[in-house]
Amino acid sequence: MITMLKRFVKKQQFHPGYAGIFTNPFYIARKGLLDGIALNAHHITGRTLDIGCGDKPYRRLMPSTEYIGLEIDSPENRVKKDADYFYDGTHFPFADGEFDSALANQVFEHVFNPAVFLRETNRVLKTGGALLLTVPFVWDEHEQPYDFARYSSFGIKALLTGNGFEIVNATKSGNDFRVIVQLVNDYIYKKTLTKNIVVNQVTALLLMAPVTLVGLLVSGLLPKNDDLYLDNIILARKVTHV
Repeated sequence: MITMLKRFVKKQQFHPGYAGIFTNPFYIARKGLLDGIALNAHHITGRTLDIGCGDKPYRRLMPSTEYIGLEIDSPENRVKKDADYFYDGTHFPFADGEFDSALANQVFEHVFNPAVFLRETNRVLKTGGALLLTVPFVWDEHEQPYDFARYSSFGIKALLTGNGFEIVNATKSGNDFRVIVQLVNDYIYKKTLTKNIVVNQVTALLLMAPVTLVGLLVSGLLPKNDDLYLDNIILARKVTHV
């Protein structure tokens, strides 16, 4: 029973359906990311590099012919992450122009030297290769102590264009009242989290699901606000080698 619950909860974490409203404290943020990634996924084709791949949660959305996962090299990542290759945090272990496309999902805020990261991404992509990048704008500190930055839409665009990319499409997820609701749930989550998955799911159902439901209903009645939002979702293409 516990194993089945864990599988169900894991599925709802990154691909939340309606059940995610009642099981996933981060439903609003994750649903926004899922929708934004799905909207741009058809550009991620050919040989794809998933940078900071984790468990490769969005792999099935990409029409890639080959899907390669890359992670920072550490004993923990070698056990827990579904990576095909590991790197030292600076140099990707691939030749120039080896990939047709790349994905970096909620990784960029954990990169201490963003220009170096983007230059390496540029290097391993073919000219014209697509990069789908998501990065938070409003979010709490997480995965401490490896949480280094937040990026406005202007900041991320400047970094991309300064490192050989052009912006194809840029969207903001959670750019309405939902941003407030998600932060409330994030607060509740961090203050109530236990090591018991059953207790955590009961808390999500009783405390956080009502907040999510109210937020979803109210956000439909209130105007959007592009100055306050959860995540940047950007599709870019390599135009020059740097």
